[in-house]
Amino acid sequence: MDGKPVTYASIDAYILEFPPEVQEILQTLRTAIQKAAPEAKEKISYQMPTFELSGNLVHFAAYKNHIGFYPGAGGIEAFKQELSVYKGAKGSVQFPLGKPLPYELISRIVAFRVAQNMEKAVRKKKDAESGKKG
Repeated sequence: MDGKPVTYASIDAYILEFPPEVQEILQTLRTAIQKAAPEAKEKISYQMPTFELSGNLVHFAAYKNHIGFYPGAGGIEAFKQELSVYKGAKGSVQFPLGKPLPYELISRIVAFRVAQNMEKAVRKKKDAESGKKG
């Protein structure tokens, strides 16, 4: 091993690094996010598949025993009751491999994050405009 971190050129390249059964889960997760945020752009950030729309929306990543989903602290807080059955932290949740992912819940979290980011973008624009006038 040369010690260099692995870098991915695209989400497709990231997904191809995993066994077929994990690729299928990652692709289904990607599709669920795309449907919930059709305007979002894909990129790799922090070496993870990322969707952005007026800032980062969500990240996801595959690990040995789980799929990590990162909707940020706001996304976790808003759905903490439903996410309480999963291991997680302030801005992340772990969905165990071997159990079905809650795609409907993930879609609702993504839609919530889209609304959060759009509200933030509108506030930022208003603040910038009021700053120019003042």
